[in-house]
Amino acid sequence: MKNNFLNIALTNIHSKPSVKSEVTSQILYGEKFKILSKKKNWVKIKTNFDDYIGFIKRNEFYRNFNPSFKIYRPKSEILKKKNNRYVPTNKFLFFGSGIKVLSQDKNYIEYKNNKWIKKKDLKKINHIEKNFLKIFKSFLNCKYMWGGKTSDGIDCSALIQIFFYYNRIFFPRDTKDQIKFCKKKVNNKINKGDIIFWKGHVGISLDQSKFIHAYGPRKKVLIMPTNYAIDLIFKTTNLKVKKITNIKNY
Repeated sequence: MKNNFLNIALTNIHSKPSVKSEVTSQILYGEKFKILSKKKNWVKIKTNFDDYIGFIKRNEFYRNFNPSFKIYRPKSEILKKKNNRYVPTNKFLFFGSGIKVLSQDKNYIEYKNNKWIKKKDLKKINHIEKNFLKIFKSFLNCKYMWGGKTSDGIDCSALIQIFFYYNRIFFPRDTKDQIKFCKKKVNNKINKGDIIFWKGHVGISLDQSKFIHAYGPRKKVLIMPTNYAIDLIFKTTNLKVKKITNIKNY
């Protein structure tokens, strides 16, 4: 199986080879994957970063791709050069996406034929962001979307995973796998950076009293008092906290 790399900004991963099937996740521009099988207009893939398996639309993907920069903003507008001016296209690359430099011009980088990104929106591909609070807060008020992993729509487990994806550190995609992967804290005292799991839900504490999560019932990423969030989830779903770990362990 040869490596392939996504050559469009974003695409949905489906549970079955049909647009009517559930969107289970997404992959971003430049993300590496292997094709497991092909069926008409669909390919079954396995992502390199987190071994996620699902179906995406068939396309002519990159076979060789060596990114040197990555998107550092929640999303970066794609521009086109016309008459020596850079014109917005209303299309975007999203946080963590890797790009290859074709050419540079002043404050812009061309990553694809006449598709440009502002240099200020980029960091070098090996940049490590240690300030996890900065990353999570940048998604505040973004729309909740099951299977989503961008600022245009994100679910609870992707909000946690996207920090690791940006740093190219392995972390599972789905909550059920994240719970298995993470080590439980010895005590249940909430501290900064604690990842709190329920069955089917996850979020992270910003400090000893504030908690951020992509919360489906409120349809967005929001900050709540930690104890309020724990009580609310129990009252509405009858679910108790299943595990607490800390982000610095990974």
